[in-house]
Amino acid sequence: MKRLLDIVGALAGLVVLWPVLLAVGVAVRLDSPGPALHWSRRVGRGNRIFPMPKFRTMRTDTPDVATHLLADPDQWITPLGRFLRRTSLDELPQLWSVLKGDMSLVGPRPALFNQDDLVALRTEAGVHRLRPGLTGWAQINGRDELPIPEKVRLDREYLERRSLAFDLRILLGTALAAVSGRGVSH
Repeated sequence: MKRLLDIVGALAGLVVLWPVLLAVGVAVRLDSPGPALHWSRRVGRGNRIFPMPKFRTMRTDTPDVATHLLADPDQWITPLGRFLRRTSLDELPQLWSVLKGDMSLVGPRPALFNQDDLVALRTEAGVHRLRPGLTGWAQINGRDELPIPEKVRLDREYLERRSLAFDLRILLGTALAAVSGRGVSH
């Protein structure tokens, strides 16, 4: 049932949001040199690596590490990138990953391929069995502000509480967080 809802939700999102996707893609291209999309190597279900699209919010020469690991993240983020990150519009291309089956609408956010500490803790907690999500329980409970052990604790809580009602609660919380920009540190 969850997969069917993912497909329907992703298709509906892509159909309804295609003008926004197009406008953001053009704006990214006009804002800074490089492609509109950045394909990030992420850790998916069963710790399998998959390519995840995002609207590019950083310069093309940015090191391939988590933003919080950069010495001065602000020097790498594009002018439009700040707005896209605060509003989570940079995440919209991931509807494609949901449709394709690499992701779900709700689940733990996919770790970067080189976030070994996060991947190890999630594997230990059994969270690696879940399909990663466009949004998740940790996303609406602190997002970038959470230390890794707390993210994993919330991911584990999601694993234990999974249900349609809980997913709907998380989706609503995500919409509210995206509008407010709450929890985005860069």
